[in-house]
Amino acid sequence: MPADTDTAPAAVAAAARRTPSPWILMYHSVAEFTDPAEDPYGITVTPDALDAQLRWLRSRGLRGVCVGELLRARAAGRGHDLVGLTFDDGYTDFLTRALPLLHRHGFTATLFALPGRLGVDNVWDPLGPRKSLLTAEQIREVAAAGQEIGSHGLLHQDLTAAPDDVLQQELRGSRELLRELTGTLPDGFCYPYGRLDARVVDATRAAGYAYACAISPGRLAGPHALPRTHVSQADGAARLRIKELRHGARELRRKVPVLR
Repeated sequence: MPADTDTAPAAVAAAARRTPSPWILMYHSVAEFTDPAEDPYGITVTPDALDAQLRWLRSRGLRGVCVGELLRARAAGRGHDLVGLTFDDGYTDFLTRALPLLHRHGFTATLFALPGRLGVDNVWDPLGPRKSLLTAEQIREVAAAGQEIGSHGLLHQDLTAAPDDVLQQELRGSRELLRELTGTLPDGFCYPYGRLDARVVDATRAAGYAYACAISPGRLAGPHALPRTHVSQADGAARLRIKELRHGARELRRKVPVLR
């Protein structure tokens, strides 16, 4: 991986073309819970639910992969049987609960971590519940297990409200810290809270990221504002199929650039 943080990897740094964006699923935490009040932000799926969702993808002839692999395949004209899997925030349960299920199904994922909050918890969620975040050693373990590590910034801040110096530290500083942790400069970024504007997208591109994930980026959609589909505990086969169809219909109406 090149040392220059202002240069995206050659495989994804060429000019973009207009084409439908790939389907990318957004997860956060994988943990047991029984009462919806235990998950006020809707960020948790149980291991059984995740297992069923991954099995559903396989039944559709789809394979879950990290976003970097997905974009490289699409750039080469392949990968229409691939779905991007992303896990935001870097919860410890990715290592203990999600990773064994990914291995079981032969899938990979992108974990968007917060190197400025190693080994603490999700203080940005005032209603809780408190969930522990991966330590430096655990992030290295995830990377060694073949998963892609991307940046979610340093501290899970709304970047649209950050002054320029803080924005640069969140983008470039987090990227360098993750390289120190894993030995690999991250290709991907994920906007905290899904919040972005043109200034933030331009800064993310300039920081050297090959791609960035959003939620519903609207007119900003592109390689540095990839839309994603939130997956919840309630998403069984029928709901996932509806979400797949909605994604396809949306992309037929709005073709967005992906890097090739």
